[in-house]
Amino acid sequence: MATESNTLKAFDARKLMEIAVEVMKESIPEDRGDAKVPPAVGAVIWFPDEKRYETAYRGELRDGDHGEYTLLERKLAGRKLDNCILFTTLEPCMERNPPKICCARRIILARIKTVYVGIQDPDKSVDGEGIRYLESRGVRVNPFDREFQEEIERVNAKFIENANERKKEAENDELYLPPTLLQSKADHFDRSAFSQKALSQFREVAGIAEPVDSDEFRQRLQQLVVMDKSGEPTNNGIILFGMHPREALVDSGVLGAIHYENGSDESKNFDGPQVLVPEQILKWLRDKLPKPDDRVEAKRVDRDAEFFKLVREGIVNAIVHRDYSVSGAKIQVSATADSLTIKSPGAPVEPITIEQLQSLNAPMRSRNPTLHYIFSRMRLAEERGLGLKSMKLAAEKAGLPRPEFSWEEPYLVLRLYRSTDAVEKSLPPEVLKELNPAEVAGYAWMKTQGWVTRPDYAESQKLEQRAAGLHLKEFFDLGIVERQGKGRATKHRAK
Repeated sequence: MATESNTLKAFDARKLMEIAVEVMKESIPEDRGDAKVPPAVGAVIWFPDEKRYETAYRGELRDGDHGEYTLLERKLAGRKLDNCILFTTLEPCMERNPPKICCARRIILARIKTVYVGIQDPDKSVDGEGIRYLESRGVRVNPFDREFQEEIERVNAKFIENANERKKEAENDELYLPPTLLQSKADHFDRSAFSQKALSQFREVAGIAEPVDSDEFRQRLQQLVVMDKSGEPTNNGIILFGMHPREALVDSGVLGAIHYENGSDESKNFDGPQVLVPEQILKWLRDKLPKPDDRVEAKRVDRDAEFFKLVREGIVNAIVHRDYSVSGAKIQVSATADSLTIKSPGAPVEPITIEQLQSLNAPMRSRNPTLHYIFSRMRLAEERGLGLKSMKLAAEKAGLPRPEFSWEEPYLVLRLYRSTDAVEKSLPPEVLKELNPAEVAGYAWMKTQGWVTRPDYAESQKLEQRAAGLHLKEFFDLGIVERQGKGRATKHRAK
């Protein structure tokens, strides 16, 4: 029978995420007798018809029992769960010693069709496969909101660190799913296709002890699905370390272009090992782009340093998260003196939305986990989902406009501004002629912010409330800002 303590008036995903996180903190770590650190896991199931929920956490009823098992089998055995919605703070496991059944399989057997997952399990025995297994069997998998993911990662910091260390020791167990495009063997390639420079740089930056030509290093690449079981390169491996990735996947690589103010253009293709490409592009841009204007030299240098941090993050994200199954499209980097645009083939990884990306608060979800892991080991990517947050903070620190995401089929587009003056230059002439200098300055400030209220705008621009309201109305009428809310609660954001 439902009690007040476990009922809600209506389904509230955020509230149930919060409950799962709080339940997770009650987890009881078992004494395993080995070096493996167990995770803290909380699970919540929502009964739509009854408007109630049940909870469980790891080790709640018996030492070492998984949270999902405790909930589905120990607490709710025999209950019909077809229409229920499951929340679990950690990706369901894919391996259990017989006769035990893995949690991902239990979810399928329970006929649950919607699951919210907090974070991806970094253990090599799971590492995205639990989510992919559920999705392959018709389950809709949604991520927790980013703020809850951060708390889960904080509580499980030791587990995550330990799991990443054990990736190299993962066993070659039974495959539950056929390999993805990037996990498949690269046809007509052998180990000679790898760039020794790229492999050596990976080994050095990642702090790997084994020599590149050793059996131990080869085994590590096999465990990371950079090589297959026979020791031949996978498409993952050719993209990351191959001297000529386009010979395996014709649309891999990056097209670069610089458009100068005198009307001339310069192009360059970056078709080698993709782990080397971000720094190659940054060097090319730094060498070729004119220095941005700024009266204060130190401020200009600081802003430009932060701008190129944004560029590096954007390029890495494009390589790591692009959809390599989209044919006829390549990653494109297009630069002017004032801004840079990165186009990456493929829509945001479901269920992440373009709106979440635009807010720079999207949850973590990796389309290509091996690429993501290798780039993170080379200190080029934030594996724990901090990339968007770091981009936001870098822009704020330098007083630069916020990075902008948009969708231009088949490309996810990221635009980065090199200075606030670049905002004025980005406005269409027909819009710019309608704005006075004070409005242009106000709009440029809005581009450095997220959602702002009229009082926020008035204070920043040193305006009376009425004048601030007129500015915001003009921006809205011109279609360069969007509104949210009503009355005094109305917020505005630059498009």
